[in-house]
Amino acid sequence: MKHVIYQMDIIPGDPEANRLKVGKWVKEIAQERPDIVVLPEMWTTAYTLEELENYADTDGEPTTSFLQHLAKMYHINIIGGSIANIKNGNIYNTSIVVNREGELVYTYDKIHLVPMLDEPVYLTGGTEKVQVFELDGVKMGIIICYDLRFPELARKLALEGAEILYVVAEWPTVRKDHWKALQIARAIENQFFVVSCNRIGEYNNEDFAGTSMMIDPRGHILKVGSETEEETLIESITLDLVKEIRKDVPIFKSRVPHMY
Repeated sequence: MKHVIYQMDIIPGDPEANRLKVGKWVKEIAQERPDIVVLPEMWTTAYTLEELENYADTDGEPTTSFLQHLAKMYHINIIGGSIANIKNGNIYNTSIVVNREGELVYTYDKIHLVPMLDEPVYLTGGTEKVQVFELDGVKMGIIICYDLRFPELARKLALEGAEILYVVAEWPTVRKDHWKALQIARAIENQFFVVSCNRIGEYNNEDFAGTSMMIDPRGHILKVGSETEEETLIESITLDLVKEIRKDVPIFKSRVPHMY
């Protein structure tokens, strides 16, 4: 399953410019014939929290329709990072997943809001549990940035059969070591692939760490991005490895849930 990750520098507060940028990028990488493309967190607006009500989508639009059009045109699955999204008067940090036919497969509102960036002041946390979704018949899950620090989410998805976990983020450079270590831990303890997309660049005196990664179920890093450069990462993964590792080290059969 061929993945292409867009480690993107985001234009603050300009959703249309960012959509144009992503549209141009997808057109260029379509020649690589990817199965799945992955975008970062809050890629339409960046963390312009104080002004988000002016820039956010409403009920996922127009960004959902934009991604559906791209997916159908280029026959690719899109892990659409996340966007600022107004629903019922509140602003959520919402992930969007679209399949090759341009169908909206899954949305997820970020549950854990980052106190260090004042997210709880401006955003509303999601109220629905993470769920497994499928693309090309493969079970997957997605979490957003700070969610990575809460292993319960990843474990729930693994127990429901997820073979790939996507992590979309605007993770800061100051905590870059945590970013790497936590992803490797999630991959090893759940015996699935972890595919992450983090932004690079700077906004409001905060530098972002890049270092987008693809990690296999053994915790081996297959691909890693720069800490400072906008770039495209391309890597194919072999999903048979998930079954192999889970057979060789049967942690799920060894669990004793009533003791936890």
